Amino acid sequence: MGIKNEQLNEIAVDNLAIKEIESNKTNCITGDKDYLLDRLNEALNKAKRVDIIVAFLMESGVRLLEKDLKALADRNVPIRILTGKYLNITQPQALYLLKSIFGDKVDLRFYNIESRSFHPKAYMFEYEEDGDIFIGSSNISRSALTSGIEWNYRISKEDNNDDFNHYKAVFEDLFLNHADIIDEERMRKYSNEWKRPKLLVDVEKQEELIEKQEENKVLPIISPKGAQIEALYELNNSRIEGFDRGIVVAATGIGKTYLAAFDSKNFKRVLFVAHREEILTQAEASFKRVRGNISTGYFSGNRRNTNCDVVFATVQTLGQAKNLNNETFPRDYFDYIVIDEFHHAAAGNYQNIINYFKPKFLLGLTATPERMDNEDVFALCEDNVVYEVRLKQAINKGWLVPFRYYGIYDDTQYENIEYKNGKYNDKQLEEALMINKRRELILRHYNKYKSARALGFCSSRKHAEAMAEYFNKNGVSSCAAYSGEAGEYCTDRKEAVEMLKNGKIKVIFSVDMFNEGLDVPQMDLVMFLRPTQSPTVFLQQLGRGLRKYKDKKYLNVLDFIGNYKKANLIPFFLTGDPKNVVNRTKKGDIPEEEEYPDDCIVDFQLDIIEIFKRQAKANENIKDLVKEEYYRIKEDLKHRPSRLEMFTYIDDYVYNNIRNKGNLNIFNNYIKFLKDMGELNEEENKLIETKAFEFINAMEKTGMSKTYKMPLLLAFYNNGEMKLELNDEDIYDSFKTFYKKGSNAIDLLRDKSGKNFRNWTKKDYLKKAENPQNAFMNTAKDFFYKDNEYYCLTEDLKLYVNNEVFLKHFKDVIDFRTRKFYKERLEKKYEKLQ
Repeated sequence: MGIKNEQLNEIAVDNLAIKEIESNKTNCITGDKDYLLDRLNEALNKAKRVDIIVAFLMESGVRLLEKDLKALADRNVPIRILTGKYLNITQPQALYLLKSIFGDKVDLRFYNIESRSFHPKAYMFEYEEDGDIFIGSSNISRSALTSGIEWNYRISKEDNNDDFNHYKAVFEDLFLNHADIIDEERMRKYSNEWKRPKLLVDVEKQEELIEKQEENKVLPIISPKGAQIEALYELNNSRIEGFDRGIVVAATGIGKTYLAAFDSKNFKRVLFVAHREEILTQAEASFKRVRGNISTGYFSGNRRNTNCDVVFATVQTLGQAKNLNNETFPRDYFDYIVIDEFHHAAAGNYQNIINYFKPKFLLGLTATPERMDNEDVFALCEDNVVYEVRLKQAINKGWLVPFRYYGIYDDTQYENIEYKNGKYNDKQLEEALMINKRRELILRHYNKYKSARALGFCSSRKHAEAMAEYFNKNGVSSCAAYSGEAGEYCTDRKEAVEMLKNGKIKVIFSVDMFNEGLDVPQMDLVMFLRPTQSPTVFLQQLGRGLRKYKDKKYLNVLDFIGNYKKANLIPFFLTGDPKNVVNRTKKGDIPEEEEYPDDCIVDFQLDIIEIFKRQAKANENIKDLVKEEYYRIKEDLKHRPSRLEMFTYIDDYVYNNIRNKGNLNIFNNYIKFLKDMGELNEEENKLIETKAFEFINAMEKTGMSKTYKMPLLLAFYNNGEMKLELNDEDIYDSFKTFYKKGSNAIDLLRDKSGKNFRNWTKKDYLKKAENPQNAFMNTAKDFFYKDNEYYCLTEDLKLYVNNEVFLKHFKDVIDFRTRKFYKERLEKKYEKLQ
């Protein structure tokens, strides 16, 4: 007679306590309540050498072992880890976390025979006199190391010496002969190319479930996750390299504020700058959760809290000249400064803050640094993009949900609306967007989707009011939310968000208020109800609904598109990488399906595709485009642009079309370009065809694979008191000053001979200066020569050493060439990852 299921269950329950007591006495580890993790923790604490071989690594598993792994690193215990990359199950952030824990103390490798399966799971420990191998089915993941049903067996070196040595020998062969070292370049490339495999979706859900069960037992300690782990590693490396500022580019929803809180932990005084109070309030909560018992305060409106660990300031208040002084804040008051939504940083008050303070590190955070007005945000951090994960990558990695985008044709006659200086007339646009026919079109398409929580982006307060009114009258509970004088349907921002979260309303119609800082992960639909010509605004609005939430599978996006200016940019915005948007559209390209993020749907109605085709044909002559760019930049600056300003603000498409064409590249002879444009003044015209003109032009075109020529030229410039002869002291002082700046020092740090440059003597600097001296004497011998103890410029320039026009162009060339070098260094970094 068999035993019934009920009896089996009773036996299991009755014996559970006995099993738990006996489990640690056996060599068998079977999961459930018999964790492999406990055995590994014990082994790690007494190990003298560790070798691990697993098919894959997950962040959750490394995090469980983190404390004991750090202790291992502190004891300088050798550790080697061999893992696989089959089917992309190994998460890149797990590799970054291991590198963060161990630095160079871990030898981490990928098994490299792609034609052979790789499924070993073994943890090998050597102790003072003995050793253990735990071998079985557990990879490094939370589930496998804890409550998952995973069977593992302990092999004791003392009891099974032959078996122990056999496994060690096979590991040795695989590790040394069939594996690739995971250095930083390989790790970055793996991360850049990594996409979350479909089979990992269910694994991650299981991991999240286990994590939540653990969180219910104790108050969770917040730790960096995903992109934050990778970014923190790169930020630390950037500071080691000598940079004192940098940008992190990360899609909306990745957790940039938490990242800043984690990264600022080792700095005493922190300043967090944003342009909205709501962002500051959310940031304060994030910092307190990460950093615990810190003092915080606000520098905003009438509040003037200064004596705090972390000060949260609005740019509008702090950026005023009257608040930037030694009495309020000395220049070095803050050790660490965060500028949130860094794409705004080219604006006046941001510039005031950035130029005033001298922190140990400044971090710019943004989802979209590129601006359609070509204000170069990268330049503000000297092109030091520390870490980057764009929208496409974030969706592909499973950090955001995919979108289903529907481009709906809107027959609004935009050609009848005045368009001036890159903007439509606000009043005319508002009137055109508020007609009943258009509101009916929007409601009809909204009703196709069973949306519980939606956000509609409008052109103006009146537009938002009109949309809320129309939806309410047609049975869809809605409100408008905007700043300024409130209308009938307007609700306070905080109240509107709570009503949306609680299901009291279904739609919020807003203007710009919710582009940034909104956190409603339950959002399932967004509607673009106005022309969106900026990648920054477009991707911010799209990002409002892409945060992961419970069983949310995707976000629906309704975009109502007419024949407005730059509508043909939209397909490229949707690729999530706007770096080459303008270049691609002017060539007439349309993205291929695989250029969009994985699992996303993009569907344009045929009438819209016709609009894209017509706009793509509107390409102009490149010379005319250069002139148009020049006058646009001049109008924006309200003065004639210098080389540096022209280079900083020029449209990428225009620059990429002239950069390798000698006769068209205005930066190969900027004075001649200004002459052709009729923009030279009388004194500048006198320089034409002189030795001074030839010198300036030679410096515009001199070759530069490193920055070494710049401190030499700066020594001659001598802060405007130009010298024609330099002695050793002049050269030494200029080189030492130039390479004190972190972004300049990178060339030295990346050169084997310069890694220790901070301990260099005068002799070392002078030796490095010989390189550019010789280069100039070879390629520009008409201007440079040596005379005994002096390095000299030609006497022909003596007439111009006090010429203000010449000196201004000389300094502009130095600044332009340094800036150009930074930009090209960033481009090379991108190329390496491809």
